[in-house]
Amino acid sequence: MEQRNQTAVTDFILLGLTDREELRGPLIVVFLAMYLMNLLGNGTMILVIAGNSQLHTPMYFFLCNLSFVDMCFSSVTVPKLISNLISDKKTISFSECLAQFFFFLIFAATECVLLSIMAYDRFVAICNPLHYITIMNKKVWLSLSAISFIIGFLHALLHVMLVYRLSFCSSNKIQNFFCDTTTLLQLSCTDTSINQLMIFTESSLVVMLPFLIILTSYIRIIGTILKIQSTGGRYKTFSTCSSHLTVVILFYGTVIFMYFRPTSSYSLEKDKMASVVYNAVSPMLNPFIYSLRNKDVKMALKKALQTKITSSIGRIPRFSK
Repeated sequence: MEQRNQTAVTDFILLGLTDREELRGPLIVVFLAMYLMNLLGNGTMILVIAGNSQLHTPMYFFLCNLSFVDMCFSSVTVPKLISNLISDKKTISFSECLAQFFFFLIFAATECVLLSIMAYDRFVAICNPLHYITIMNKKVWLSLSAISFIIGFLHALLHVMLVYRLSFCSSNKIQNFFCDTTTLLQLSCTDTSINQLMIFTESSLVVMLPFLIILTSYIRIIGTILKIQSTGGRYKTFSTCSSHLTVVILFYGTVIFMYFRPTSSYSLEKDKMASVVYNAVSPMLNPFIYSLRNKDVKMALKKALQTKITSSIGRIPRFSK
């Protein structure tokens, strides 16, 4: 008789990054600092872009969306990681695990699509500058942004439904600090062939199709830049997309290493480190990469700080002699 799909395991144990007690304190400090820097950096980026009318363009609108996704992405996993480091209780209920898994997939897939949209935006701006305003009108960039979130939601919903049908009836120890696809499938005591099929088809499409769009866009962009005769013109043109290219390399480099490498090179410790990079490090660094390498963002940030300082000085009470 076929085994019925039921969940005998009611909660899981997140084993985290390490079991060495002496590392818990330093890790709490490090991850708390990274998470706060993530919130501060991405939150500042959103406020600066929203508060400066000169930055109300497609490129900065997508950057604002990316900052929001990065904030949410880290918030799905890092607070739970910090909580587990502080407390000896490392359990997570089955429903909480599915919720974490669901939102992790939403923001991961949305970021993949957003990065490809940003690459396409740079392609149009550099390769078709005369038609940029027509092609990337407000209706188009609002629609593209909405599509990225819809794809992320549908992608997450599909995989959560496939995991929900599985039974977990033996080990409940997750060899990571969050509920991930690989770890959950390894713990299932039922057939996961459908899940594996969707990972290699639908998931590969969601991850690799945006990557191919990015790759194609930059091939065209580089071809256009090489046609520019002046060195200064080449540098100025390339500088408009260098920040985005850095973020793409950081994000996709870890994702490809994590999910698209041969099983013979599998290493639990390497997987944990890769997970840390795209869950905590990359979202934290993104706003600094864009602010340090983008003249418009630096000017807008400087203007916002000057306005804030001037406003604060103006509120200081003055006393007559």
